[in-house]
Amino acid sequence: MFKQFLRFAVRGNVVDLAVGVIIGTAFGKIVTSLVDDLVMPIIGILLGGINLKEFSFTFKDSSIQYGSFLQTVLDFIIITYSIFFFVQLFYKLRKIDHDKPIGQTKTNSELLLEEIRDLLKEKRD
Repeated sequence: MFKQFLRFAVRGNVVDLAVGVIIGTAFGKIVTSLVDDLVMPIIGILLGGINLKEFSFTFKDSSIQYGSFLQTVLDFIIITYSIFFFVQLFYKLRKIDHDKPIGQTKTNSELLLEEIRDLLKEKRD
């Protein structure tokens, strides 16, 4: 059973996944800092210093913190847009065509069509 575990643990996909999780965690900290330290203070200034987390509704002995919910939704939208922006920037910097595998200049369909064309040329000649 230990040998099976070792084979599983050192398999390429598991190592790639571990690296992805570590990089994702570090990237998450960057995006969180971007939202908390840069974007939200600017939005607060534009809204006249309003802090959404302070909004609540008290009913009898219970307090409904709807402002905290609104802040979380706004954070989600900003974080999602930030990740989208960074991914798009990454693709532009790498100049990757999303339809083509990395390192391959032509798609499989294009290669197959070229092969068919060449075979048809040979038959005509």
